[in-house]
Amino acid sequence: MAEWYEINNADTLDTPCLVVYPDRIRENIRLMLERVADDPTRLQPHVKTYKMREVVDMQMTAGIRKFKFATIAEGEMLGQSGAERALLAYQPVGPKITRLLELVNRFLDTHYAALVDNTASASAISEVFAAAGKALTVYLDLDVGMHRTGIEPGAEAVDLFNHCLSLPGVDPVGLHVYDGQFRQQFEERKRASDEAFRAVEELRAKIEGTTGRQLDVVAGGSPTFPVHALRDNVTCSPGTCLLWDWGYARKLEEQPFLYAGLVLTRVISHPGNNRICVDLGHKSVAAENPFPRVHFFNLPDARQLGQSEEHLVLEVDNPANYPVGTLLYGLPLHICPTCALYESAHVVRDGLATEKWGVIARDRVISI
Repeated sequence: MAEWYEINNADTLDTPCLVVYPDRIRENIRLMLERVADDPTRLQPHVKTYKMREVVDMQMTAGIRKFKFATIAEGEMLGQSGAERALLAYQPVGPKITRLLELVNRFLDTHYAALVDNTASASAISEVFAAAGKALTVYLDLDVGMHRTGIEPGAEAVDLFNHCLSLPGVDPVGLHVYDGQFRQQFEERKRASDEAFRAVEELRAKIEGTTGRQLDVVAGGSPTFPVHALRDNVTCSPGTCLLWDWGYARKLEEQPFLYAGLVLTRVISHPGNNRICVDLGHKSVAAENPFPRVHFFNLPDARQLGQSEEHLVLEVDNPANYPVGTLLYGLPLHICPTCALYESAHVVRDGLATEKWGVIARDRVISI
């Protein structure tokens, strides 16, 4: 019996290549909705993982209308799909502010928003948008322990929110929380996330009490998705779960998402000493992590020894079983940056690769 990932016409696909399985993506969308009691208004998934308009459209067919994005190109992709709301999960600076304004002006059916974590950035956004007669919706980006971006949820955050209220061209409506540092076993992860989120709830109550505004809170990524899904009045923003990968599957065992994106590679050489070489280099699979960077379904015991731009050297016990030309099906440790390495993905339906989807937002610019 064939395995779910096997492609009957794989001999027509040049390697390395990216492949996606829409039926499995559709199931992941269903599982994502199930986690929030089938209420699509509680979801604002991130598009950075796949960067394909077709995957956005599949979610919109399921009733999801709000999304997060990380680049202006991803935001343009959302505008092209007619997303109702699109949150730039990034603080725009420099020319990115004017590019965001161009998105707002071009895609009138999509309501764009962005993050801020300091008064200078809020003022810079205000200057550009007010001059254009527009107001950009903003969320305070809160630092709850990751220490990457954001402002701590305390008195300074209250001051920043009030500063935004005073500015023309800026409309503060909510709080953004990313707690991606929590990747422990689920019960410990939940305890850590709950503890960090208490300060967010206190900040929310204080701002709502002093301003009379009801704040929207967008929280979490895939690791804490099941935690934030249990909260009232919180919008969840997972992303990787649309395709899933080996890294999260090993760490987040309570989440039943399906693998829906793979890389294909072929054996290209036998350099000896129980070694084989495949055409899966740094340019073809995310290389920011130590080995192993990919898990091969049909060669799970291979030891990854070395990688360069176009090559990955593996040590195997029986190299004769994998002659030159052998096709391997690989699950990336990290699917998000892997997708960004490919211009397109082969789409596999019923065991056949029949079309391609463009990874259109892999570039920094589509047209804006």
